[in-house]
Amino acid sequence: MIDVFRFLLSIAFTLFGAALLMRAWMHGIRMHPFNPVARVLIQYTEWLVRPLRRVFPVHARFDWASLFGTWLTALIYLVLLILVVRQALPTLDMLPMIAGMALATMCKWALNLIIWLTLAQAILSWINPLAPIMPVLTTVTAPLLDPIRRIMPKTGGMDFSPLVLLVIAQVGMMLLVPYTGQ
Repeated sequence: MIDVFRFLLSIAFTLFGAALLMRAWMHGIRMHPFNPVARVLIQYTEWLVRPLRRVFPVHARFDWASLFGTWLTALIYLVLLILVVRQALPTLDMLPMIAGMALATMCKWALNLIIWLTLAQAILSWINPLAPIMPVLTTVTAPLLDPIRRIMPKTGGMDFSPLVLLVIAQVGMMLLVPYTGQ
């Protein structure tokens, strides 16, 4: 039963953390806030980000409130995970370690988000390149794929930059595993 609860906890917090990261990313790439995807993410995360904006105002390229909200979400997730597994709250001397693990978990969520967005864009570009979500996926992944495309141009009409990005993100996730405690 504990494994089921851990799984559900992981899904809920990962999805919310990904939404916060996506919100911060869309701010960074200057996606229009009236975009339907942006509106959903803003509506879904506003309850946490709005109060944090009083402490972390919006900066030109960085949405510090969303990023801090992601870290806070990861911190709460790890504390709940410890509570479920050990059936006791973590001690105060564990908090610095958990804070660092929350940062690593946040990075893991970001890399996971990169993997899913890149996969969705690559598959959709083969199946239905005119799908309504394609412009959003292209806008979101372009800042990550364009530097790879400059280094590695298309070969025989095939764009391998998504594959390279997937490999880089997966290697990053593998390097983060020891720091996430999962």
